[in-house]
Amino acid sequence: MFKAIQNLFVIPELRTRIFYTLGLLVVYRLGWNIPLPGIDPVKLDDSMTAGSEDNPLVSFINIISGGGLQRASLFSLGIMPYISASIIFSLLVKVIPSLEKLSKEGSAGQRKINQWTRYSTVPICIVQAAFAIGPYKQLTNIPMPDKYDGPVYIVFGNAPPGFGMELMWILALTTGTIFMMWIGEMITENGVGNGVSLLIMAGIVAVLPQSVFASNLAPAQGFLLIALFVFVVLGCVFMTKGQRKIPVQYAKLTRGRRVYGGQRHYMPIRVNMAGVMPVIFASALLAFPPLLFDAVGWHAMSSALGYGKYLWSLLYVVLTFFFSFFWVALMFNPVEMSKNMKEHGSFIPGIRPGRPTAEHLEKIMNRITLAGATFLAVVAVLPVIVADTLSLPDVLTIYLGGTTILIVVSVALDLVDKLNSYLVMRNYEGFLRSSDRRRGE
Repeated sequence: MFKAIQNLFVIPELRTRIFYTLGLLVVYRLGWNIPLPGIDPVKLDDSMTAGSEDNPLVSFINIISGGGLQRASLFSLGIMPYISASIIFSLLVKVIPSLEKLSKEGSAGQRKINQWTRYSTVPICIVQAAFAIGPYKQLTNIPMPDKYDGPVYIVFGNAPPGFGMELMWILALTTGTIFMMWIGEMITENGVGNGVSLLIMAGIVAVLPQSVFASNLAPAQGFLLIALFVFVVLGCVFMTKGQRKIPVQYAKLTRGRRVYGGQRHYMPIRVNMAGVMPVIFASALLAFPPLLFDAVGWHAMSSALGYGKYLWSLLYVVLTFFFSFFWVALMFNPVEMSKNMKEHGSFIPGIRPGRPTAEHLEKIMNRITLAGATFLAVVAVLPVIVADTLSLPDVLTIYLGGTTILIVVSVALDLVDKLNSYLVMRNYEGFLRSSDRRRGE
């Protein structure tokens, strides 16, 4: 292991990419500490701390943005608007024939889609920034400390901000997200790993130590929490790496005295093919109804759909299952896969080519998706169960499930695979030495 880490800095190209990635991550963390103009950080910290106790969703959004929401920094929105735009175009490519045709034109078509994704990120940023600045204008509905009397405006002078300041906040937040988008693309192009995913992971990991030390856990609670964390991480690694290998046989071709083909390979299908997308969709969809019910005065319904409530947990599980099957149905086409296998002279042993192969693949995919969706649902509601059972703060138990731990595990595994591929390509020993190779030596 230590030898493999040392080999990372032996290869000049890989060493340059690692330092380039670390440098841009440092720039990202510096931007996280630059506040919006006119914001009083003391008042903002008091208001967000009080609000997070009654609304764990505020804490969750703050974790995803790397603490930027609580500090009202330039990077408060995080990279989520760009991810939202990417998800929208990923779905549109599968629905709109013209976009699907453009995506199959190679690198030129993909560059065009990426350009449209960047353009669509701007209006999404503006809309989200307009909602994000709401807590920065006035927080009379949050129980504030005793040192404040009356309405509290989170600006210097305790005066309501004007339209000019609000417009400046929106432009600053939009600019910060666009700059983060550029950082992510530069890391992807010149660094190591997926830049956008690394930014999200860096934001989550950066807030974790502060949340742990601020929770004042008892020794027994801390030990049990660490044990649960390790257990959930191992489960996420197992399900993320889990595959179902479908045997594929290639037909034999006889030319003269030589026989070609006839080899057997395996088609790997991931158990959790949808990844973290179903949980992200479910979380985003459940965040809007409480806001709408509060706006029309239905406070009872808003409270019933609050984070951690029974109805919220039930809908979270249902939506996770729905989006898991929906995402796989968009990304996995058994009919087209069966057609490609038939054209290339391959078949599944015991299954006739054509429609029977498509039905067989669809049956396998439905069973695998059911297992993956069950895993995602368990991980998604696990923070609520742990918080109620151990009487722990919601902001801390969020790290045990949902999007946070899935993102961290997925990004970490992808980063290790990328680094391992660089080492193996340059004839260096990778991170994971094979036991067969050791026996061969």
